[in-house]
Amino acid sequence: MATRKKLIEVSIPLDVISAESAREKSIRHGHPSTLHLWWARRPLAAARAVLFASLVDDPSNDLPEEEANKERDRLLKLLERLIKWESSNDEQVLNEARLEIAKSIAKNKNLDLPQNPVTEDLIRFLSEHAPPILDPFAGGGTIPLEAHRLGLRAFAGDLNPVAVTINKALIEIPPRFAGFSPVNPKDRGLVNECVWKYAYGLARDIEYYGNWMKREAEKRIGHLYPKVKLPKEMGSKETTVIAWLWTRTVTCPNPACGAEMPLIRSFWLSKKKNKEAWVEPIVDQSGEQPKVRFEVRYGKGSVPDGTVDRRGAKCICCQTPVPLTYIRSEGQAGRMGQRLMAIVAEGKNGRIYLSPDETHEQVAANACPVWAPETDLPEKALGFRVQQYGMVQHKDLFTSRQLTALSTIGMLIEEVREMIQIHAKHAGLADDGVPLRDGGSGALAYAEAVMVYLALAADRCADYWSTISSWVTDRETIGHTFTRQAIPMVWDFAEANVFSQSSGNWQGAVEWVIRVVERLGFSTPGVADQRDAASGIIDVHSLVISTDPPYYDNIGYADLSDFFYVWLRRNIRSIYPELFSTMLVPKMEELVATPHRFEGNKEAAKQHFEKGLQQAFEQLISKTDSEYPLTVYYAFKQQEDDQDKNGVSTASTGWETMLTGLLHAGYQITGTWPIRTERSTRSVAIGTNALASSIVLVCRPRPLNAPLTTRREFMNALRKELPEALKLLQEANIAPVDMAQSMIGPGMAVFSRYAQVLESDGTPMSVRTALALINQVLEELLSADEGEYDLDTRWALSWFEQFGMKEALFGEAELLSKAKNTSVSGLVEAGIIEARAGKVRLLTREEYPEQWDPTEDNRFTLWEATQYIIRAFEREGELGAARLIKRLGDRANHVRDLAYRLYSICEKKGWAQEAIPYNMLAASWSRLKQVASGMKEYEMGRLV
Repeated sequence: MATRKKLIEVSIPLDVISAESAREKSIRHGHPSTLHLWWARRPLAAARAVLFASLVDDPSNDLPEEEANKERDRLLKLLERLIKWESSNDEQVLNEARLEIAKSIAKNKNLDLPQNPVTEDLIRFLSEHAPPILDPFAGGGTIPLEAHRLGLRAFAGDLNPVAVTINKALIEIPPRFAGFSPVNPKDRGLVNECVWKYAYGLARDIEYYGNWMKREAEKRIGHLYPKVKLPKEMGSKETTVIAWLWTRTVTCPNPACGAEMPLIRSFWLSKKKNKEAWVEPIVDQSGEQPKVRFEVRYGKGSVPDGTVDRRGAKCICCQTPVPLTYIRSEGQAGRMGQRLMAIVAEGKNGRIYLSPDETHEQVAANACPVWAPETDLPEKALGFRVQQYGMVQHKDLFTSRQLTALSTIGMLIEEVREMIQIHAKHAGLADDGVPLRDGGSGALAYAEAVMVYLALAADRCADYWSTISSWVTDRETIGHTFTRQAIPMVWDFAEANVFSQSSGNWQGAVEWVIRVVERLGFSTPGVADQRDAASGIIDVHSLVISTDPPYYDNIGYADLSDFFYVWLRRNIRSIYPELFSTMLVPKMEELVATPHRFEGNKEAAKQHFEKGLQQAFEQLISKTDSEYPLTVYYAFKQQEDDQDKNGVSTASTGWETMLTGLLHAGYQITGTWPIRTERSTRSVAIGTNALASSIVLVCRPRPLNAPLTTRREFMNALRKELPEALKLLQEANIAPVDMAQSMIGPGMAVFSRYAQVLESDGTPMSVRTALALINQVLEELLSADEGEYDLDTRWALSWFEQFGMKEALFGEAELLSKAKNTSVSGLVEAGIIEARAGKVRLLTREEYPEQWDPTEDNRFTLWEATQYIIRAFEREGELGAARLIKRLGDRANHVRDLAYRLYSICEKKGWAQEAIPYNMLAASWSRLKQVASGMKEYEMGRLV
């Protein structure tokens, strides 16, 4: 019987999925990402959509075209409702989706569905008959969680114990205790008054015992977190400290100075309007050596520049420039100190900033932790910088007071076990002695479950309680350690008050965990296991695989997650002894191309990654249910250039190795969906051209009788099929920065349908060459529209590609103008160039006249229209750009095409800053057109 097409192989509502995925990054309360940090986590909306569309049959299998289109529209509308954040726990919407999945399974397996099924019926049916879902690179758990939400059996595999713990907390533990009433004395009496839906009862117990831990911790270490006395002008009262702000110091190398030299990135404390505050460093030259003291000032004032940056430092006492090499050597010699720079306290009307207090500095110095992680940081690793400054063990990332707080929390997590067990027995749970790891659900297992979530809360605290956490001046909050996928050097850092009510406190960490847990436990328990995907796929057959494999050398997951592992190992090793049997996270088996693990050999790292990924895909294809496609997420930017034997420019080792593994394992690509998964405001994207999309590849086993083809026939197929793909991607609002990645799917769909593509000498074409040819055809397609442009724009485009915004000789401009059938004088008249003193250059957007009416422009060019729209967008936002687009009318039709072309040129030339506005314009084009067409509604606030 022929394989039935799934919805994902025909159509999905790409724009809606992208919009919900991007929106989701702004949702915090209750979102699984707030349970525990993980890097490069996929959005729930995207995973939910991909899984649903992978399991539901496309109507074209059974219906004539017109009826199939109507039925498909119904499914797509359901999918649009399903992926909304608000539908995450909406039983009605979820059951509609579960029913559609069940219908497809029942039809394919000739089964009868229950009449008018309710939630329990659907979950029971899917548990018995639906194929299990496996993500062998489960990471932060998005895909297994969404499989679980849809009522499917979910399996999460990962080599990393931190990832496995996260997945256990999402899909394994909550369903086991779903419906349980809380066991704590406070809430236990409500058992007859409340319906403890999902894991709500478990959440209440996490809250109760977390609060007990706070009270107990205050008894033991509360003296390390003293209140601060306000100055007389503020009432002389005591108030709670939110954070202590410290700066690192070294001794000035100038023998005539020798001061304790502060290393401060910025003296600003608050940049909020009308709430500005900053630190003034005051140098005292009266003693043998200069000394610096700090005083807090309010208002804008004359804020001094920081004393350290990437180029080096400057002594604030003698102005001597100090190289970073000296600072590193001082750090490595153990001579880097720290000074209190300011205190942030609670006030009636917001934050209060106070000058340092010697007593507070001394209290912090007296902290003595009972335990500290004496494990080594990697000598070399992706994203690590601190080792150069003498921070070589994990304990070096924390102050003594932070270590004291974290170790105290760890002791209390262990102590709370017996209390929970006693309360659980009183609540009627069996005292069977079966632990959580063996599938227990009695008093012991329940106590251990609560401990797991308290340990995750402790990890949230560790993320804020390190010397890599800085003070965020525009929000007046403590930033966390991992604002990006790295552990960089931070010169001035914020130390949170564990017992405050502000960011970084223990109670807040527990509350974040609670909000996630109370939304979990809605289906049958899943399974999360520690497994090496290259050699240890679970012993279950007929699986549906959906996964987000590692991104070559982008993220060093194992090295980064050691930061959390050392605390999890201390806090819950007794619960999962096998999972935490090693001192640090396993490294050598990790599928990341990190040369430092292969003595700096990049080729060996590449081979390790490619071989491991191919082995993983080969295992997957042997376990996959042939009725369903494999879906693979990937978001690796192409960025390399070299030459192959045919002189073709090629790109992207990351994509090459991933696709090589996929194709060599026997898969072909049958569909591709670029989903925008990132906010343009995320820290890595601001002012950059960072990728905003993940590419979802839909794959099937390649037929054994797949044909051979030649390089020429492959190129012909690309030129025939990619134009339609490009059109669809542009209509789907794919940003230029993502276009090259997005076109890989359609291009590789052509390449992978053949057993081999043969070069002219009879050798098989490599994936790397295929990628280069796909990029070459994309470049041809983006250039093809130039024939539709006016002559002056064609000239400007060619000039820009050769010289950018720089000056060049008049003769060059004249020669090009003849080739483009225009003239230099005409281009000056058009207002897009300046020609004088034998030189010619393109005018910048800012040099264009302030007032421009396209309807009165006697020599209109698409080039100037594009630049004017960008300038309006930058100055006035989308409304300003939309007004101009509306005035342009039909003449705006090619603006987006030109923006794509200009971005492509900038990307190829490495002009990152110049590329940003073209990427922004093209990515926003659909929205700008929408605003332009509904201008009145927009201005009245009706169009959102």
